Amino acid sequence: MSEAPSSDLLREHRLHPWSWLFVLLQQLRQFLLPLVALLVFGGGSGREGFWTGIGPLIAVGVLVVISVLQYFTYRYRIGRDGLSIREGWLHRSLREIPYSRVHNVVLHQTALHRLFGVAEVRLESAGGQKPEAQMRVLRLDQALALESLVKHRGQVLAVDTPVVPVDSLLSLPTAEVIRLGLVSNRGMIVMAAAFGAAWQLFPDQVMANYVETLGRRLFGYASHLQYGWFTTAAAVMALVLLALLALRLLSVVLALMQYHGFRLSEEARRLMVERGLLSRLRTSVARRRIQAWTLHEGMLHRLLKRRSLHIDTAVAEQQGKGDGRALKELAPIATPEACDALVRHLLPQVHWPRTDWIALPASAWWRLFLPGALLCVAGAAVLSAWQQHAWGLLPLLWLPWSAYASRQQARRAAYAVDERLVAIRGGWWSRYWRFAEIDKLQALRLVRSPIDRRMGTASLWLDTAGASGLAPSLQLRFLPEADARALYRQLSSALARRRLRW
Repeated sequence: MSEAPSSDLLREHRLHPWSWLFVLLQQLRQFLLPLVALLVFGGGSGREGFWTGIGPLIAVGVLVVISVLQYFTYRYRIGRDGLSIREGWLHRSLREIPYSRVHNVVLHQTALHRLFGVAEVRLESAGGQKPEAQMRVLRLDQALALESLVKHRGQVLAVDTPVVPVDSLLSLPTAEVIRLGLVSNRGMIVMAAAFGAAWQLFPDQVMANYVETLGRRLFGYASHLQYGWFTTAAAVMALVLLALLALRLLSVVLALMQYHGFRLSEEARRLMVERGLLSRLRTSVARRRIQAWTLHEGMLHRLLKRRSLHIDTAVAEQQGKGDGRALKELAPIATPEACDALVRHLLPQVHWPRTDWIALPASAWWRLFLPGALLCVAGAAVLSAWQQHAWGLLPLLWLPWSAYASRQQARRAAYAVDERLVAIRGGWWSRYWRFAEIDKLQALRLVRSPIDRRMGTASLWLDTAGASGLAPSLQLRFLPEADARALYRQLSSALARRRLRW
């Protein structure tokens, strides 16, 4: 049995007394690069130098005042049907957040959070450009109690209420997390971000001079060795392999930091993921909020006999600017059998894996080949006109490989549709399977380009809520026009009869 929230919960609450410190640290992260650049390169003499040196101190002082004001002006009340949040000093606001509108609950703990015994709580709804509520920070027990209230729609469990069992659906041991690091490109992304940050932090001329000096030293050292071309090529290959190995090792370290202790569990038809080594992340979402599914398998995945399973939920990630805390990965890495078992458990009414795939027409390969071929020819023409030499035709060597890859992609491309599910598969070097329940489809589009009208084909685009920009589009491309229109009528009729579930 359950009971309504007690009178203690109905009163207004403040954030943790140390919340201003965490707000300050968060703001300092955003202004760290400008402040450091001002301290390092903004020096001078006289009055201008004095104000340049004291400017960062004034900025930090202003941020401290803002953080303290936020602590004193932020209040929240836990009600029977939702949360009430009051904030602001000069510009005041009162926000009501019904429990039924909260789609995702995120608890985040950095190493500093864990040291103070606190957590950041983030409540997200569908389609929002920012979280409905972001509480920095609460005591850990308060954060867990708030998470439980949202899960149970504001009901406080009584003492004699039977505990709902938590089913563990997937856990990743350390060996699996290492495999995840080996197949990912996190190391390369971090190195590129670090290089970009360094280029912004230091003046352009400083970075340019450093790169030029380093290049001269390397080439000067290599020229004094007087190696033959074969030895030089081998040395270059060894350096490239060493760099790739270093990036993979960095990817493994990052994977261990982010996914150590990964555990996917289910409680009362709500999925929850916990992960992280130093910084722990705990996020949950209702099963019914899942809009679409994506299975991915790269070349390294196939070598290790692994796949990954991602989902799209109705929670928007600020137009691609999210911080990666939303629940998107049900299985960052797992065996194909484990991924299929997860899909069958969470979608018991559908048949998976599919055996009724309908392949695209064999002539679809040249439609995939055409855009890259035109770009390649245009690039070769521009290089030839610029260089006035046959070397400008080198981009044309890419055409045979592009044609081969297009044939392989067209051979694998297929779709499957029944009364409950629409699914597509595609890719060749990097393969994917993407599918969604028909009840989750929001719109259909029948698209015909001038080439489609000439060739008698059409493409069908299917839209769901919360689609990620990184996920493949849910589209059926280059179908015969008659098949595309028949499928369009079939799905339109199904969408008109059924209620949208999200």
